[in-house]
Amino acid sequence: MSGQDPFDLPEHVESVVGPLSRRLVVNRRGSTVWDVRTRRGRRAVKLGYPTPRHAWTALAPAREAAILRQLTAPDEIQSGDWDGGTWSAQPWHEGESLFDLWGPGRHHLRPAAPDLAQARSCAVTLAELHDRGWAHGDVQPNHFIVGPAGTRLIDVALAHGGEVPAAYDYRYRGCLVHYEAPEISRSVLESGTAVPSTAADVYALGASYFISATGWRHVDYPDAATREDQRRAVVDKPHRVVNVPGPLGGLIDRMLSRSPADRPSSADVSRELCDLL
Repeated sequence: MSGQDPFDLPEHVESVVGPLSRRLVVNRRGSTVWDVRTRRGRRAVKLGYPTPRHAWTALAPAREAAILRQLTAPDEIQSGDWDGGTWSAQPWHEGESLFDLWGPGRHHLRPAAPDLAQARSCAVTLAELHDRGWAHGDVQPNHFIVGPAGTRLIDVALAHGGEVPAAYDYRYRGCLVHYEAPEISRSVLESGTAVPSTAADVYALGASYFISATGWRHVDYPDAATREDQRRAVVDKPHRVVNVPGPLGGLIDRMLSRSPADRPSSADVSRELCDLL
């Protein structure tokens, strides 16, 4: 949690969104997210605010909204400013995250063979984003929502590939280190920033498959390690042995290659998984 009470919807946001009911989903790391029911359907309403370590989180909802307007129907996206930062509203996607879906088969030593159709649906969704010229920059298993309408890749506030208003833009400083590729961690350690790439997204997808199937992070480091120490481990240490059974294990191993040029593309991953079905 963020250590403070969640921010409620400001009055002017309520007037735009028209909530009938709301449910708190997230309140941490500079973001409060509500699942809001409206006459137009369910909406994910995000309030961004600065944290002591990161001012950019206040801009994230508006930056994400600018990207979503380029990827989806623009009239489905609403955004603006509020006293604490920026806000956005977008369609709610019903389903379960990849991490939750694979939970019943997750075991550190003897994981069950993952569902290849679900794995492929995540790769297809990522490949579609890449085909449109975007790198996601924050691929993780909780950002793949598998539901009745298909698989959605959410949380694109760190994506790169199109125009973003200067007032809401900010430099990319990496993502959750559990899924960072070595070249991203190295760049953040050396300069404080990095450039998202499709190859790094593929690495993150491989790390997402691995942790969802086994419960292990792709690289071993203590739970209490600082972000800097986590990134040094990603840069300096080999990834864990991929013990995921079935054909997905070998594919994950290639996705976690230290060299971006040696990784399959997201389209390659999708095709290989299709051939396995």
